[in-house]
Amino acid sequence: MTGERLPLAGVRIADFTWVGAGPFLTKPLADHGAEVIKVESRTRTDVIRDMPPFAGGVRGLNRSGYFANRNSSKKSICLDLKTGEGRDLALRLIAASDVVVNNFTPGTMDRLGLGYDTACEVRSDVIYLEMPMQGATGPHRDFRGYGLSIAAAGGVYGLSGYPDRPPVGTGTNYPDHVPNPLHGAIAVLAALRNRRRTGRGQYIELAQLESTVNLIGPAMVEAAAGRPAVRRGNEDDTAVPHGVYPCVGEDRWCAIAVVDDDQWAALVEVLGTPDWARAPALASAEGRRADSRLDELLGSATRDWEPDKLADALADAGVPAARVNNASDLIESDPQLRARQHWVTLHHPEMGGSVYDGIPYRLSGTPGRLRWAAPQLGADTRTVCTELLGVSGTEYDRLAKTGAVG
Repeated sequence: MTGERLPLAGVRIADFTWVGAGPFLTKPLADHGAEVIKVESRTRTDVIRDMPPFAGGVRGLNRSGYFANRNSSKKSICLDLKTGEGRDLALRLIAASDVVVNNFTPGTMDRLGLGYDTACEVRSDVIYLEMPMQGATGPHRDFRGYGLSIAAAGGVYGLSGYPDRPPVGTGTNYPDHVPNPLHGAIAVLAALRNRRRTGRGQYIELAQLESTVNLIGPAMVEAAAGRPAVRRGNEDDTAVPHGVYPCVGEDRWCAIAVVDDDQWAALVEVLGTPDWARAPALASAEGRRADSRLDELLGSATRDWEPDKLADALADAGVPAARVNNASDLIESDPQLRARQHWVTLHHPEMGGSVYDGIPYRLSGTPGRLRWAAPQLGADTRTVCTELLGVSGTEYDRLAKTGAVG
């Protein structure tokens, strides 16, 4: 776009993060104009570069759809941070950057000679964010883990599933995708705003455990009041019925939440007023909650419906409902996402055309956009070193031969 200026244009981020939470923190910043330079290693690559699904089913460090979706609009450079020359280049990058981000175990960057104090020596107003799993202090400061272990430690898994069965979790590393990276992005934006006002940078510690605990606020209130917070499946304190109900097809379902008696009456009418639904007790929430067979009976009435047709009919009648979509449904047939052009196809040198999530929030005056596909490993090393860090072409070739860059 001619004359385009994205809202974070001019902000440079030295991104030492990997796996999930860190890269997903810097992604929205990159999509809104920040120059995010992802520092990688050829000897110990980002874990999700080697995670499926792979384009065309062919494994490769530049073919992971998982990695691609978390790293649009970024650049990639490869440095060997365990060499003096690689470390010096990393310090030059920090000196040229507004923000430094990492999600390593506490002390890792200090041992590499790239900790906050050292960063301040080369850039006094630097904003430096770290994302230790459970914080930089406390008895568990050195614990390692991923989204699954943080979800377990943060109480999310303890509330997921049915009371008479083991915890089932969320089916994905939810803390890596939502609370931790987005809390981190907000913290970076707040620090940038403060620096614009005061000229001062600062250190940011984001304890991923504490970020994740925010997800179970109501359960924490219950526990603080002395009431046990237990797994409840799909039960809800307000809505009844509240759950997912079988429909036509294999593993096809419709989610339904009835929050008042008028919605119950509308649900019954959409279903053709089956005999069991005429029971006077079911006209009240108390009566519906007391009927242990309600979900079974409702399921017997929904299983002859197409899930999307049932959801549409209920929505038209004022009853909250939705088809339970799988990933293929979202990509191929969800009319809302298609109408809003949520899915973005970007060309990747090795993967070809790849589908990415669009930006879920749209600024009217300064909208962001996915500027380019995720970078190939080390695709920008030479350019960044020679054009930003002042390395001559001859010197770069020598460093490449020693393995300090790649």
